[in-house]
Amino acid sequence: MSAHAVPPRAGGTTSRLLALAILCAGQLMVILDGTIVNVALPAMQESLGLSASGLGWVVNAYLIPFGGFLLLAGRFGDLFGRKRVFVTGLVLFTAASLLCGLAQNPAMLLGARFLQGVGGAVTSSVTLAMIVTMFTEPGERARAIGVYSFVQSAGGTLGLLLGGVLTQAVGWHWIFIVNVPIGAVAVLLAQRHLRAERGTGRGQSTDALGAALITGALMLAVYTIVGASDHGFGSAHTLGFGLGALLLLAAFAARQGRAADPLLPPRMFRFRNVSGALGTHTLMIAGIFSFQFLTVLYMQRVLGFDEVRTGSGLVPVSLLIGVLSLFLAPRLIARFGARPVLLAALVLIAGGLALLGQVSAGGTYWADIFPATVPLGIGFGLAMPALAGLAMSGATPADSGLASGMFNTMQQVGASLGLAVLSTLAASRTATLLGEGTPAPAALTEGYRLAFRISACFVLGALMVAATVLREPPRPADTPAARPPAPRSPASRTASA
Repeated sequence: MSAHAVPPRAGGTTSRLLALAILCAGQLMVILDGTIVNVALPAMQESLGLSASGLGWVVNAYLIPFGGFLLLAGRFGDLFGRKRVFVTGLVLFTAASLLCGLAQNPAMLLGARFLQGVGGAVTSSVTLAMIVTMFTEPGERARAIGVYSFVQSAGGTLGLLLGGVLTQAVGWHWIFIVNVPIGAVAVLLAQRHLRAERGTGRGQSTDALGAALITGALMLAVYTIVGASDHGFGSAHTLGFGLGALLLLAAFAARQGRAADPLLPPRMFRFRNVSGALGTHTLMIAGIFSFQFLTVLYMQRVLGFDEVRTGSGLVPVSLLIGVLSLFLAPRLIARFGARPVLLAALVLIAGGLALLGQVSAGGTYWADIFPATVPLGIGFGLAMPALAGLAMSGATPADSGLASGMFNTMQQVGASLGLAVLSTLAASRTATLLGEGTPAPAALTEGYRLAFRISACFVLGALMVAATVLREPPRPADTPAARPPAPRSPASRTASA
């Protein structure tokens, strides 16, 4: 048994459910902070005197280190123990949240947001790996991944709602300070109730050079992506930094082929479901991440909604995701398999985004937004548990932390890529129409319509990858060890005698 493997009933069902709650609470804090700042940005700008570009970096300063450190932190979890890495990330994230809440100038806020991103990456990198090693029975694992997926997907919407409420009620500082007591309690509970585990590679090298190369490549790639919306995809800035990221990535690949204990063993790419799930996840997130961002802009800038009403308008999606991922998805996956469920879910997501591609300048929430929330909520509630299960099924127990880090890394890269591409396309289309004399609401709406349609194309790309690359993992009853021996014929018994 792997050093990380946990016996199926170790500690009892109650203790494992408590551990799941602790892991998901930590993950929820991290996900919330990815979106909770969005509706508070105008208040931050007024309070701290942030410039327009500085305002964007309140988000980017969190996103860049989050995407850059996930893979390295996941490997550290495999080597030195995932509980230790998880708790370390929680402590750093909680301390950085306090610094954000106390920030009195832009430099302090942006620096603290960077530390928050690092802490969030360290916390998130091992969460999924700890869940799949705690819950080894297929039905229990599907339900546990459903809970994790609900936290992942619904946390973003909850962040928009909480951000509006806290900002209007007590001020923007409290969207960060509220993390402090929650994080402190989570750290104490994690220390007490999570299983301590010995890492699989205490005697191994951590491949410091490889770690520096891949972290630099990922951070530079995410920086290039998020900066492309300001500088343009064909600018010297974007092309130069993009080339730098590719060179670092090439150097990392060369290093992994020579290192005695590589950070990212080449064998990871021989796992068909790991590679396929990463590609599917990146394209799916690139498409659906725009849903929250662009829908918020449409509701505020075209329909005239305030912060609280905007957040409330996305609650139906969270409710559907919760019901599907927590209750229905595990049953459907157990009955039909993860791959068929994922394929159907991607069709629903693409359909929901195509509906949003028909919004109108004189529209309403119930006619233009709500009908799309139904297929989007159902689709994403089914897709995330199925996709996470497929990704983790392709990795060995010793590499599950690394696979978890890769899975979460692609989520951040996909979100950055999708947001940069789609927001640039929407802004460009709007600017063109405004220059032609089109009224602002109509010009904005046309930009959003174009972006939603491209989003649907991203998800259709994810569907193609999933259909051609992913394979259904064998169920316990399908494995040779689980099948009863076939009855032997009289002839075979005579021959063996």
